[in-house]
Amino acid sequence: MSTTTPHPASIEAPVQRVAPAASPLADLSVATLRTLSIDAVQAAGSGHPGTAMAMAPAVYALWQDVLRFDPDDPIWPNRDRFVLSIGHASALLYSVLHLTGVKAVDAQYERPGAPSVTLDDLRRFRQLDSRCPGHPEYRWTSGVETTTGPLGQGVATSVGMALAARWQAAHFNRPGFTLFDFDVYAMCGDGCMMEGVASEAASLAGHLQLDNLCWIYDNNRITIEGHTALAFSDDVATRFVAYGWNVTRVGDANDLEMLRRAFATFKRTTGRPTLIIVDSHIGYGAPHKQDTSAAHGEPLGDQEVALAKRHYGWPEDATFHVPTEVVGHFRDGMAARGAAARKAWDTAFDGYAAAFPALAGEITQMQRRELPAGWDSEIEEFPASASGVSGRDASSVVLNAVARRVPWLIGGSADLAPSTKTRLTGEADGDCGPGAHAGRNLHFGVREHAMGAVLNGLALSKVRPFGSGFLIFSDYARPAIRLSALMEIPVLHIFTHDSIGVGEDGPTHQPIEQLASLRAIPGLITLRPADANEVVEAWRYIMPLRHHPVALVLTRQALPTFDRTKYATASLLARGAYVLADPAKGSPAVILLATGSEVALC
Repeated sequence: MSTTTPHPASIEAPVQRVAPAASPLADLSVATLRTLSIDAVQAAGSGHPGTAMAMAPAVYALWQDVLRFDPDDPIWPNRDRFVLSIGHASALLYSVLHLTGVKAVDAQYERPGAPSVTLDDLRRFRQLDSRCPGHPEYRWTSGVETTTGPLGQGVATSVGMALAARWQAAHFNRPGFTLFDFDVYAMCGDGCMMEGVASEAASLAGHLQLDNLCWIYDNNRITIEGHTALAFSDDVATRFVAYGWNVTRVGDANDLEMLRRAFATFKRTTGRPTLIIVDSHIGYGAPHKQDTSAAHGEPLGDQEVALAKRHYGWPEDATFHVPTEVVGHFRDGMAARGAAARKAWDTAFDGYAAAFPALAGEITQMQRRELPAGWDSEIEEFPASASGVSGRDASSVVLNAVARRVPWLIGGSADLAPSTKTRLTGEADGDCGPGAHAGRNLHFGVREHAMGAVLNGLALSKVRPFGSGFLIFSDYARPAIRLSALMEIPVLHIFTHDSIGVGEDGPTHQPIEQLASLRAIPGLITLRPADANEVVEAWRYIMPLRHHPVALVLTRQALPTFDRTKYATASLLARGAYVLADPAKGSPAVILLATGSEVALC
């Protein structure tokens, strides 16, 4: 359907016609994207060339004609985001990063100012330490907006990015100053459509009316095992209409005119995210290859590479060939457009800083992952008490004290805020909901996995997000939590009901192995405070973190608040472990070790 209203309408039928001839330069650019992808996979001896070949026209049309992105400054705050959720087609993303001249910006992993992806990097596709790993990795290669390994994670994360844009617009934009209005594009495939996390996230995006979100669905009907009919017969278009999305269709992935028209439909649609269904044939350009599933999951082989290049009118013996006119074409098109947009934004920000210096300061600190001066000034210690207070109640007090000083701290729960005590209670906090995105209280619904991915998208957009649920349900969010650790982004996962203290709820709600599971994730900091003042110190430790996600594990039941005149100071929590009490005399005969609610028992 093509509608600009948030009301149900019919779905556009596939466009069945012969694609008109594109311009010679457009054809040459698409062929270059395809052959670079083919050569990278062939050189590696492994990979997935088929999707890259089929969807090269869609990537070309998006990047050259639509995407607002400056290759010289690939992290400017109001850039459009492109997420390759079908991460196995990473050769296509690396090829477009190379052709558009995206510059490296991360000094920890790259050489700033150098090309993010060189031809030598493409030649070393899928090799150890290559800038072109088999699936896109955030921070490792500039221009990659998020790590997309497991299918479905990319599109789910893109929902968080789109929500971040809407929240930032509501919080920061002022009359005459539109600093945040970026769009988010995610390319997905049949595998993404099968994964539950994508369905959860699509449902949430439709509910929130995120009309700055566009998913491009490569409808090629092939997976590793063969035709999708083996396991998948959904009417995807109807499903997404039910989610509240606008759905349009391009009947031929090679039809640049219809692709541009579909993107134009997205741009003028309001009140709904957009799904563009693109019908493609995997491995397009290798017409002699009979085993299409092989084209998806392994190199074409020398003979089929030659046939594909002949089909494109490409020199059959040329490898990693980049015509100079293609580089110039991208430079004069998307690069020039992106540079102009970024410079206009810089100029607007200077005017904004003069008119709204406090808000401009917030934007700068948020983008740098810095904290305002005195961010912890409203945090108070808890008095010693034998009856004490629960971890979740103590955390609620501290969370709100921090939130009053850090305006870009936003979050919510998977339908459990009354139990996890994570509601922000400031007068201006409010709820973030359909078409009204200014509130800081997010409602993820009963969607733990999507919540984790959306939190990742929010963090990648530089707001400071938290999400919450019961510790036992961390199992449902674990894949997204793991990715936050791989990406080194400061997402806060607040888990309550942490022990067998919830025994009356039955074995299904009693976390046993969950702590060990979370602690086993490299790069994830797991904190389990033993009393209210350890909760205070946990927050003091968490908030300055810039590259580590945290699992903050809290109790439902009250815990004694230790008398710190008798026991060691709670600030020692920052060490990770400390001695709470030594024997009065001599060396201990027994050492008792515990965390969380078991410390009081010890």
